[in-house]
Amino acid sequence: MRDSLRIALCQINCTVGNIRDNKDKILEYLYKAESIGADIVCYPELALTGYPPEDLVLKPHFVQENIEAINEISKQVKETVVVCGFINKEEDRVYNAAAVIYKGSILGVYHKALLPNYGVFDEKRYFKSGGEPLVFSFGPIRFGVNICEDIWFKEGPTRLQAMASATLILNINASPYHAGKIKIREAVITERAREHNIAIVYTNMVGGQDELVFDGGCMVVDRDGYIIARANQFKEEMCAVDMSLSYLTKIYDSQQKKARQWSHRIIEITDKIPVKDKPQIYIPPYTPLVPEEEIYNALILGLKDYVIKNNFKTVVMGLSGGIDSSLVCAIACDAIGSENVVGVFMPSRYTSHESREDVSMLVKNLGIKLYEVPIDIIFNSYLDTLNPYFKGLDEDITEENIQARIRGNIIMALSNKFGWLVLTTGNKSEMSVGYATLYGDMAGGFAVIKDVPKTLVYRLAEYRNTKGKVIPERVLKKEPTAELKPNQKDSDTLPPYDVLDAILKAYIEEDKELNEIISMGFDKDTVYQVLRMVDSNEYKRRQAPPGIKITPKAFGRDRRMPITNRYKR
Repeated sequence: MRDSLRIALCQINCTVGNIRDNKDKILEYLYKAESIGADIVCYPELALTGYPPEDLVLKPHFVQENIEAINEISKQVKETVVVCGFINKEEDRVYNAAAVIYKGSILGVYHKALLPNYGVFDEKRYFKSGGEPLVFSFGPIRFGVNICEDIWFKEGPTRLQAMASATLILNINASPYHAGKIKIREAVITERAREHNIAIVYTNMVGGQDELVFDGGCMVVDRDGYIIARANQFKEEMCAVDMSLSYLTKIYDSQQKKARQWSHRIIEITDKIPVKDKPQIYIPPYTPLVPEEEIYNALILGLKDYVIKNNFKTVVMGLSGGIDSSLVCAIACDAIGSENVVGVFMPSRYTSHESREDVSMLVKNLGIKLYEVPIDIIFNSYLDTLNPYFKGLDEDITEENIQARIRGNIIMALSNKFGWLVLTTGNKSEMSVGYATLYGDMAGGFAVIKDVPKTLVYRLAEYRNTKGKVIPERVLKKEPTAELKPNQKDSDTLPPYDVLDAILKAYIEEDKELNEIISMGFDKDTVYQVLRMVDSNEYKRRQAPPGIKITPKAFGRDRRMPITNRYKR
């Protein structure tokens, strides 16, 4: 297609701090793009350093190494325009930047203008805001480059670039995932395209980084707001699209009146786009994901990358026969393979026969290794040791927590001896109200479902069973219990989970206050109870292991509440 511009969107998985390997991956995808005759190839925001680099940005040698790497990449670039995210430094100012490279030279560097400083973002801690909304001429077309947040606002750099007669915006991103965010992005990008009469190429990172998951979902939108090409979520892949040069030039003609409204600088790449052999491109079929499938894939990717990028090979977790540990075990097997997953069953005097059967069936269905370590002898030893001090006092939550901490010690001993990563199995509902034991079931290295409410745990387990029934049916139906005392049920301490999760969403994710939540139809005393538990257990959450963010507001980076806090409701 001689009358076309071929653009390759490289949805790649970058590792924070691994500049050398990130550079090699960028070049690997450059060669792939060149092999299909791409005219432009786009990479994600801060692809060279990984995102977010956090306080690595404060290390001068880290910034310098990334600058050296972008210069090395530029030497390998031939007749393909490359847009790549990196950290730029000018005097004492550091920028979140995009290099525009052609024929061995960096022709221009765009500095991100709108720096997010909310939720999981701390960009104003590290970067200065950019100013000039650069526009580049490439043969008969003009395009602008901007970064992530820059395209989210109507009056941002996109508008100025369109006024400078840009017909195409190349927007590079490291946009973290939460459930349903792909629809929010689509709405923003299509709205921006229609507002400014421009086509938009949206390139996003994919992969897990500590609590964050980047889901990719690259897309190309025409000036009418229609999505004409897109990549799948949670997969590392290259998406290529051909755009008509005459179509882009017509937009250019219509932008000329706007262009005369202000003074701007145009950086010329070349006056003529090189003629290339452009073999027919294969566009991978796009498969939209249902909500549970989307979240499950996010959990798989987040766990897989945490294990691999931190040099673990095997994970271990306690299995109780309950829904939470069963789901975590299934996710682990899907993420890294059942041969790399170890379960530990630690029965006590309160463990039911049904729990033993359910653990046995789960292990058989998934094909993992199981260790059984009874805890009664150790528990009795604790009770005997503490008897002189506890004599005459009724048993209470103390004895329950001792059992949880014994189990935590056993799991951590196995981790230390064999170098396994301990996965905790607590969910967001429990973490919210403190229904977890410090140094017990909270002890571990990574909390896979830390941001997954209990009601969603059930839906995810049911979804997983549609792909092959691995979680026993009884686990999906029996009443939740910690089995730390006779006939114990979660409902002895907590409201029903459908009620609890609705209140928690209103309070934690939507920042509603007590009276607003009561007005939603909830019992006043129940709301008081839940909010009191949330407020009084911040100290526990502060000591929890990192876990995968899948909601708009997760504990930790998203929600930073003081532990010592007398403000109520």
